[in-house]
Amino acid sequence: MANMEFTWQNHSGKKATVKRILTNHGVSHRMLAKLKRGQGNVRLNGEKTVLSALVGQNDKVTLVLPPENDDERILVSHERIKVVYEDENWLLLDKPAGISSVPGPSNDHDTMMNRVKGYLIDQKSENLVPHAVTRLDRFTSGLMLCAKHGFAQGLISKQVQEHSMEKRYLAVCSGFVKKDHGIIDLPLKKEDNGFRRIVSCDGQNAVTEYWVRERFGNEATLVECVLHTGRTHQIRVQFASRSHALLGDRKYGAGEQDGCRIALWSYKLSFLHPQSGQPIAFSAAPPAVSPWNLFNLSELS
Repeated sequence: MANMEFTWQNHSGKKATVKRILTNHGVSHRMLAKLKRGQGNVRLNGEKTVLSALVGQNDKVTLVLPPENDDERILVSHERIKVVYEDENWLLLDKPAGISSVPGPSNDHDTMMNRVKGYLIDQKSENLVPHAVTRLDRFTSGLMLCAKHGFAQGLISKQVQEHSMEKRYLAVCSGFVKKDHGIIDLPLKKEDNGFRRIVSCDGQNAVTEYWVRERFGNEATLVECVLHTGRTHQIRVQFASRSHALLGDRKYGAGEQDGCRIALWSYKLSFLHPQSGQPIAFSAAPPAVSPWNLFNLSELS
């Protein structure tokens, strides 16, 4: 079986230990502990080395890890997935509405991760333990980032936790949203029955920033949103609390519009590539079906 290799070059102008180079690039303490137990190794300019070795200017540090072969708890689904981008470590997917991101008590056999595992098997990949990096709610569609193995997820998790990975959403709100730009800062919590989220002063901090992209008379408004926090149903609940429930969102009061699903789309994702450090960005417009076809989607960028 082929090992995975990850290489970084020291461009800092200063000497540093191998351990420091690795931690600066997102290698976790848990992974360093695995290395000490012999689960992988490190090379300096192609030669095996130790974590305490000094790395000079332009020296290369390579982390060598065994593949993640399988996790039997993740069942296999061979249902089709739509791949937007793929490399040896990550998959960017176009997630359809109505499918959960990860397995859970109500569905352990046909979620996006079950489908990704089936895709990796079909591709004869040696890594068969996918991880959802940007989870989307079941009824949210659009761009979703998946790591092909746990180490790839670990490399990018800091950007997710610190909200330096930019995720932008499009939503179609009912009615006429007056302000062209606004910030909704309303705390959220679960209802007592646990089925919905509500605005409550004793809830968790939840902040959404939005920009109006286009209005369809007084009937609907296309908004672009950035989440400054990541609460369940955040965009849906906060706009509903302002009497602008998303079209198709019966759970939070809009009613179904011409058979459309909830009008919420993950349309832009940008982050720093964990290995190269270079910015990388993707965008995908929603399909030209109701209610998205009310608006000029060709101007999205």
